[in-house]
Amino acid sequence: MTEHPFAKYIRIIGRGPNLSRPLDESEMYDAAKMILNGDVDRLQLGAFLCILRMRTEVPGEGAGFVRAVRDTLERPSNACKVDLDWPTYSGKKRQLPWYLLAALLLSQNGITICMQGTDGHTQDRIFSSQALKVLGVISATSLHDASDQIRATNFAYLPLKNVVPVLQDIIELKSILGVRSPVNTFARMINPLNADHELQTVFHANYRDVHRDSAALLGQKHMAVFKGEGGEAERRPHKPVVVQYLHDGLKSEEEWPPMLPEHVYAIDEDMDLDRLPKVWDGSQSDVYGEAAVIGTVAYVLRLMGKSASPEEAIAHATKMWDTRIRTHMFQAV
Repeated sequence: MTEHPFAKYIRIIGRGPNLSRPLDESEMYDAAKMILNGDVDRLQLGAFLCILRMRTEVPGEGAGFVRAVRDTLERPSNACKVDLDWPTYSGKKRQLPWYLLAALLLSQNGITICMQGTDGHTQDRIFSSQALKVLGVISATSLHDASDQIRATNFAYLPLKNVVPVLQDIIELKSILGVRSPVNTFARMINPLNADHELQTVFHANYRDVHRDSAALLGQKHMAVFKGEGGEAERRPHKPVVVQYLHDGLKSEEEWPPMLPEHVYAIDEDMDLDRLPKVWDGSQSDVYGEAAVIGTVAYVLRLMGKSASPEEAIAHATKMWDTRIRTHMFQAV
């Protein structure tokens, strides 16, 4: 039988501890193009994804895959300048998605945001699109639609299924494979509207270097990566955190101290999304949630060079929260 063209990529990464090796950037680019074009058998795809998952992806593989995806995208004719790319791929199950209020606060203060992500791949989690509906935000249907929304409100949420549907299909294989796929890692880095700043987050701390080093290979101007609540880009205010940065090719990191004592944290048993707009408009208060919002906003301010230190960023974000327009929920700016 004639060997399938994709078999060589599985062989490179799957020949065992002594003979296997990671794909280089060019090899991953070619492999990803075959996946995106539907030229791979599902059995091959499952084997490929599981081997990468067991071994952990390397930066060259991340960069090669993302370049292949970006080459499939058609830049919209109405493309607007986007300050911040905000991936959201994990979903929340222990705390409400307070990061959405952080995005609202930033957009209200003139920062343009493309939030892109996936939903529904894991049971018993709340994903961004579901929560944004409560806040009156309708998901963008395309890059063109996202650009229109950002121009109107400084914010858009763009589901992966509306940009690269084949990647959404692969992510949904989790129910069959039993584990998340490397595509969860790669998709976070697509940055479909080419924002200068990128906010990345991890659930497992050892993935921080993968994200930052992949971003460096991709020529990302500015990015920050940290361990977020539940894997989402949200500050855990009761924990210290190391934030790693990339600025014009230069790597750095800094440690942020806790904002709250440990005992303040408690798992949210209700996960009532209606609390999000109530905390925003001040009709309810939530010490943990408000600190999560302020801390997340502070990360962005620091990443964008609007604050000179974590302490200054927290003070700046607190002032923004205290002076927010409480009736403004992603409405026209």
